[in-house]
Amino acid sequence: MSLETIVFFILAAFIAAFSVLTVTTKHTVRSATYLLFVLFGTAGIYFLLGYTFLGAVQMMVYAGGIVVLYVFSILLTSDKGDRIEALKRSRIWAGLGATMVGVIIVLIVTLKHKFLSPADLKPTEINISLIGQQMLSGEKYGYLLPFEAVSVLLLACIVGGILIARKR
Repeated sequence: MSLETIVFFILAAFIAAFSVLTVTTKHTVRSATYLLFVLFGTAGIYFLLGYTFLGAVQMMVYAGGIVVLYVFSILLTSDKGDRIEALKRSRIWAGLGATMVGVIIVLIVTLKHKFLSPADLKPTEINISLIGQQMLSGEKYGYLLPFEAVSVLLLACIVGGILIARKR
């Protein structure tokens, strides 16, 4: 086993553990904090794969910005000590069933996929101006439209949070 494989398994276990904690905790602020750790672990996997730009974006945008908005909206709209209500047994079984279906789909896709060996991969150098043009492009593989959609969604969430807080 190489060091990369060991680090990958550590990051995968870290992400899996904090993902479970995110959805099982009864405290909403703790849930947002566990989500922050999941997003940092995902950034670690991006860095491990050599995608430094994606890793940096993951840390700045998602782990930094999105989680701050989640915590802000939770603290703005909830009372001190709010707890999530206990789940009914039927929802727990539905969640376990959906999890099992997801695991089966991942296993099928992983076992049928033909992975490239690291010797077959050749690194390519990409110019920063090319990345900038691609990010702001409105064409087929551009990211301008999804970026704008997410920014409008976040703005709507902030305005909704302020409106809910004002009603109290």
